[in-house]
Amino acid sequence: MERGTGLLTELVTYGVVSAAALALDAGLLLLLVREAHWHYIPASIAAFTAGAIFAYVLSVRFVFRFRKIDNRALELGYFIGMGFAGMVVNAAMLSIAITLLGLDLLVAKLLAAACTFLTNFSLRRAILFSPRSAS
Repeated sequence: MERGTGLLTELVTYGVVSAAALALDAGLLLLLVREAHWHYIPASIAAFTAGAIFAYVLSVRFVFRFRKIDNRALELGYFIGMGFAGMVVNAAMLSIAITLLGLDLLVAKLLAAACTFLTNFSLRRAILFSPRSAS
């Protein structure tokens, strides 16, 4: 997989990375809820965090050409911190989809994932992975 050269390429490649991270996230969510009998909200937080770390590793390797922060530990911290915005979107969408709409957990997770994807890509690209301004 080559690094993207433009917004569309980054968006598509980030989609592939996000799909891999979502597979980890959703698999862990289902395992925690159905096998470990966790409530879906704390389980979604644990699963989402694992997925976010996985997404970071793949994103910096395959998706984004530009990096605004030279300190990789700080960059990871910001990446995960921005993921909290996505986690709020994720938890809210799960709650709405399950409690108000009565959807199955996996269907609700897919809906939540779409909303989270757009939130995370937009924030991360704008703040961490776009060219530095010439100031």
